[in-house]
Amino acid sequence: MYRKVLIPLDGSELAECALPEVMNLARGGVVGEVVLLNVVDIPSLWVAEGLDIMKLKDALLEKAQEYLSDVQSRLSKEGLNVIDVVMEGKTAQTIIDYSREQAVDLIVLATHGYTGMKQLMFGSVALRVLHDARVPVLLIRPESCR
Repeated sequence: MYRKVLIPLDGSELAECALPEVMNLARGGVVGEVVLLNVVDIPSLWVAEGLDIMKLKDALLEKAQEYLSDVQSRLSKEGLNVIDVVMEGKTAQTIIDYSREQAVDLIVLATHGYTGMKQLMFGSVALRVLHDARVPVLLIRPESCR
């Protein structure tokens, strides 16, 4: 049994492709608690641009919390034990650190499915999590949502 399952979400439809898979696992009785995690990453370029970072950060954190509360409500109605967490930091590293610090048993996340040059140019949060996480990682391909 996976006592604690982490689902990193970025607010996109693609990221939510992980949700049906976790619901299937929960129906099978192998999921205890589900943690929804949204990481707000403030680009350092914004600081150089002279933007009001605190105001912008607060707005992004509030928007992330509203989004996760909505997803939490939907999953709770399905009978899942769900908590939501919003953090600030570099996305992949924050996911990895959270999974270690909070004794997560499984990470479930969707991947864009980039390969080759796109993967090199855009990087891959999923690839970094897969490589550096100390727990099993279930990657959901975008084709599974179509």
